[in-house]
Amino acid sequence: MQIVRDVPALREAVAALRAEYGTVALVPTMGALHAGHVALVEEGRIRAGAVVASIFVNPTQFGPNEDLDAYPRREAADARVLESAGCRLLWAPDVAIMYPAGFATSIGVTGVTAGLDGAARPGHFDGVATVVAKLFNQVRPDVALFGEKDYQQLAVIRRMAADLDFGIDVIGVPTQRDDDGLALSSRNAYLTPEDRAAARALPRALGEAAAAIGKGEPVEAALAAAHRRLAEAGFDPIDYVSLCDAVTLEPIATLDREARLLAAARIGGARLIDNLAVNPPGDRGTV
Repeated sequence: MQIVRDVPALREAVAALRAEYGTVALVPTMGALHAGHVALVEEGRIRAGAVVASIFVNPTQFGPNEDLDAYPRREAADARVLESAGCRLLWAPDVAIMYPAGFATSIGVTGVTAGLDGAARPGHFDGVATVVAKLFNQVRPDVALFGEKDYQQLAVIRRMAADLDFGIDVIGVPTQRDDDGLALSSRNAYLTPEDRAAARALPRALGEAAAAIGKGEPVEAALAAAHRRLAEAGFDPIDYVSLCDAVTLEPIATLDREARLLAAARIGGARLIDNLAVNPPGDRGTV
């Protein structure tokens, strides 16, 4: 697997991959890779001839009190993971390459960023949209893959890619989970064993709420029950537990369309997010 760190070398390497393999998939990451990222690479190999992954810890999507400095960085180990998964090229720029002196452009996506993490983390999705737009322009992939665990991020990128005519197929890959149900996340490394045991309440609370809503129970009551369960498990603060339209992410009070149940809450040293699909009774895939 080749590793490149500047844009001219990247363009040359991607052109060589296209000449040999025809199509290119992009898997953007911030490193600290786990089985969820491997699933993205594996799906990329199905969707395209060659997979390019990026590792870049993007400072513009971190708030002033968030974990930019503490975010795990382990490029050598991550490169081994990518190579074993069948990735052909690693794009690993530094901050000076991505945001050179004089950089003054930001991309904002409205609508799908209005609530949830958009409200809890002001400016976060501007940073996400800007860096992903740069990655799309740098690599120029045919397809790009993102995990459904970061469901609002996926919605933002889909909206941006459509609105700006990137011509890239943005694919969501189902959330990968540990045996205890907790969604795989780089931030799980911040959890103590005790916090990790308590954190299992998050997927369980969402599963119970999704099942209740799917059976026709009032949405407000199901969300309140999930909120209580998270509080009892020690999550604090609980930023949101919300049922939203699966496309627009507008909050909904009645399950009359494809929906997503989303939550974000902090336990110990980690802010965790998770989500589940919830569909009206009778629809394929009903939880």
